[in-house]
Amino acid sequence: MATVVTITVPKTGRQIKLPTGLFINNQFVASVDSKETIECINPATEKPICSVVAGSAKDIDVAVAAAREAFNTTWGKNVTGFERSRLLNKLADLMERDAQELAELEALNNGKPVRVARDFDVGDSVGCLRYYAGWADKIVGQTIEIDNKTKFAYTKHEPIGVCGQIIPWNYPIMMWAWKVAPALACGCTIVMKPSEYTPLTVLKLSELIVEAGFPPGVINTIPSLGSVGGAALTAHKGVDKIAFTGSTITGRKIMAAAAESNLKKVSLELGGKSPQLIFESANLDQAANWAALGILYNTGQDCTAGSRVYVQDTVYDKFIQILVIKAKQLVIGDGFDEATGGGPVVSKVQYDKIWSYIEAGKQQGAQCILGGEKRSGKGYYVDPTIFTNITPDMKIVQEEIFGPVLSVGRFSTEDEGIKLANSTTYGLGAGLHSNDANQCMRVSNALEAGTVWVNQYNLLYNNVPFGGKKQSGIGRELGSNALEEYTSVKAVQWNYGEKLDWPL
Repeated sequence: MATVVTITVPKTGRQIKLPTGLFINNQFVASVDSKETIECINPATEKPICSVVAGSAKDIDVAVAAAREAFNTTWGKNVTGFERSRLLNKLADLMERDAQELAELEALNNGKPVRVARDFDVGDSVGCLRYYAGWADKIVGQTIEIDNKTKFAYTKHEPIGVCGQIIPWNYPIMMWAWKVAPALACGCTIVMKPSEYTPLTVLKLSELIVEAGFPPGVINTIPSLGSVGGAALTAHKGVDKIAFTGSTITGRKIMAAAAESNLKKVSLELGGKSPQLIFESANLDQAANWAALGILYNTGQDCTAGSRVYVQDTVYDKFIQILVIKAKQLVIGDGFDEATGGGPVVSKVQYDKIWSYIEAGKQQGAQCILGGEKRSGKGYYVDPTIFTNITPDMKIVQEEIFGPVLSVGRFSTEDEGIKLANSTTYGLGAGLHSNDANQCMRVSNALEAGTVWVNQYNLLYNNVPFGGKKQSGIGRELGSNALEEYTSVKAVQWNYGEKLDWPL
């Protein structure tokens, strides 16, 4: 059996008992063959929180076998949609009950403020589970007329099978819910690999799986390095579908491994370099609020981060003044302080990456009008940073930074703004701010992104599909569209009257 550690939460003094093993068949166990561990770091202090078992490729084999057994016996087609709905709702209730504890653990491991983790990440995740609980008994097919005198056909949307799910570190709880909820609603079983940076809340959620009453093997959790567990899961011939959220580079590798193994179904939610267009008719105060939210929420560690803002030249100077004031108002600090709106970035690796982009922006001639200076002391803190005088070829304009770093440019005409917004290989999100309704319609149609926000930004809802175009991925999460990612359509053709003459 794996060990249990006790984590003391700062300020509240809460004692959180956390299993540190692999979660397979509703039990926390040691690795089959690995003595390796993953050290979890508090990004606010740079100190270790605890270590968890690092799963191996053989552990993935065991977890996949457990998921397959459950799919064939106690889950899959062997349990009704009503029962799947009941269990999902029970799990949502437990998450809601433990929201504060989950949020404090998330703040320790990820760095985000407790109130943000509790009210938004956990709150939205509870809603996601309940949304898909509502779908579990409503997954229906069609009857199709062929010849009313002799035959008809009908379709069934069957669970696709064992699903490998790989989630990132920026929203550990929410990304878990986004993937688990539709898969369970459809009757799939799961092998989940959390990020090696943030496995703690996923292990805690695994405890709730048992308490909710899910059969053993329905959900299995294998903390592991991506190059080990993630690679093994993606290439596994016993896995029927892989769902991944993360970088475009890793997404390409996953797609190739899926093709080379067993052509498993793949859905990918990848990177972004999302633009916002600010037109002269916009409410500039509100547009600045949304632009600040777009780049500073979650300290910029967001795949839809609005990291490029283009402002019509007639209002450019006025907008910049307002935006800088707004950005300065955000408090980035200790996640256990209720006044904090953003915490440290997740790791030393991410911290160094962000600062390399900030230095590149300076070296390539962009003007840093806010931030751009390192803090002294401990913690992976990056303050809001805004660059102006940008050109399209700059690294900070072309590449995903995943931090609170904003590039602001200008445009003259609507067509020029659209061209600048679309001049990227990504297509995850985009925003526009205008009080001209005709313009809103024209520009939202022209922007190349899976989600376009009009006079708002970065708000997602469980009943609205989300996903990317171009190199931002394939497939959709959330909404009824996510159910298609976890089902396969079977057509049954029934002959009850036609006689076949033979030979032909």
